[in-house]
Amino acid sequence: MHPGYGFFSENPDFARAITAMGVAFIGPPPEAIDEMGDKVSSRKAALRGGAPIVPGTTEFCTDAKEITDFGTQFGWPVAIKAAFGGGGRGMKVVHSAAEVQEAMDSAQREAKAFFGRDEVYVEKYLTWPRHIEVQLVGDQHGNVVWVSTRDCSAQRRHQKLIEEAPAPGLPDGVEEAMGEAAVKAAKAVGYFNAGTVEFIFQDGEFFFLEMNTRLQVEHPVTEVITGIDLVEWQIRVASGEKLPMTQKQVLAARRGHAIEVRINAENPAGGKFLPSPGPISKLVAPDGFGVRFDAGYETGDEISQYYDNLVGKVIVWGRDRDVAIARTIRALKEMVVEGIATTIPADIAILEHPDFSAVTHSTKWVEEVLDLSHIGTAPIVPASDDDAPLVQRNTTVEVNGRRFDVKMWVPESTGVAAPSAKAKKPARSAAASGGSGGGNGQVAVPMQGTIVKVLVEVGQAVEAGQSVVVLEAMKMENQIEADKGGTIKAINVKPGDTVGAGDVVVVIE
Repeated sequence: MHPGYGFFSENPDFARAITAMGVAFIGPPPEAIDEMGDKVSSRKAALRGGAPIVPGTTEFCTDAKEITDFGTQFGWPVAIKAAFGGGGRGMKVVHSAAEVQEAMDSAQREAKAFFGRDEVYVEKYLTWPRHIEVQLVGDQHGNVVWVSTRDCSAQRRHQKLIEEAPAPGLPDGVEEAMGEAAVKAAKAVGYFNAGTVEFIFQDGEFFFLEMNTRLQVEHPVTEVITGIDLVEWQIRVASGEKLPMTQKQVLAARRGHAIEVRINAENPAGGKFLPSPGPISKLVAPDGFGVRFDAGYETGDEISQYYDNLVGKVIVWGRDRDVAIARTIRALKEMVVEGIATTIPADIAILEHPDFSAVTHSTKWVEEVLDLSHIGTAPIVPASDDDAPLVQRNTTVEVNGRRFDVKMWVPESTGVAAPSAKAKKPARSAAASGGSGGGNGQVAVPMQGTIVKVLVEVGQAVEAGQSVVVLEAMKMENQIEADKGGTIKAINVKPGDTVGAGDVVVVIE
């Protein structure tokens, strides 16, 4: 039984249950999942294997004081992380002691929503790191090889947008040292089958981050540059076979450069990357030499607000990195996704930026440097030669006490580009896009979701851009901000309430 790379792939109890039924689990032993799946114990295992680690706690953090004491000792910022998860979920960066309690509460809520457990730990947060990971495979005879490195530094909210292999721009000897450290960490816990060891790299040094005891979403870039079918290797290893290639043979097989772009149902307008659930009215995949598209959806399918919003993956190969980048940009510009907003405009902006070409970006670069202010408009769609141009508008109507999302094509009388036809639910209030200071005081939510926390009270003075409620959508928490300064006049929601796109949650006067 192959668990894929979803919920079951890193669940040791599931692996034990499958094995107890007499079915081979195509993955690592449950004991290794236990040890490496817990981020605290995995740090201890990495130390046993000789891998350098970032300063952090060796036990779970149970109250805010532990995190405050750690920040005081090692300096701010620090990262609060979910102990039994990854992918940026349940991770909060804290810059001062005053932020600790709220960040810890938020991290625990996200961890519980995604992984079913709310334990967290804390570690020092580096200021401008790259995210480099090592793909490895081990067999049940004690052999472990590392197959390639991957650079996953292009991220938003600590979640990957673009991955590439091999990791570019590393100093001589660093890639090999990372590979060897990954192999030692795996051997320290008796690991076999496919796995990925993640490192952060800064100023010529690398540090162990965590190990993912499964096949990664981005594994295709490793396959493309090596010609190795990692899933086939997983099956062979689970069958008791030895690895078919040695370390030397694996490295000799590498050719060219590969890039994977995750197409997520998010609206990157203004760099906010707000979730965009809803039906896909049209999906056309790119093609051509060196291009493939792994899809989870097709035209007519609907992106749910309750699960991960990955629509598909564009995977591109080129003889070198420059060719791969150019080919990826062309593929993304050919791709069509309508009915929802996607990250494609942001992906193109990343790939076209000179910092990406020069490999000077980091895990913080998308949020702190990349300018996405131009994203959010799209060409007008003409209806016919005789009619005025039409644009897609989305609204919510109430009939007999029930709410319905309605999509309409209406004339664009001003001739100004409308919100993207890919945008599922343009906000009906300026506040839905965040606090710019020029709103009308009707603070609305930009998407459907659940209110998890109200941060203000009636009569309280607030500033433009101040968070007023926390909205959970697609299991991620979003800070909804005041659109102008003033005094809270009314609060229309409470924790646990379900809201729709455009619902006014707070009124400011």
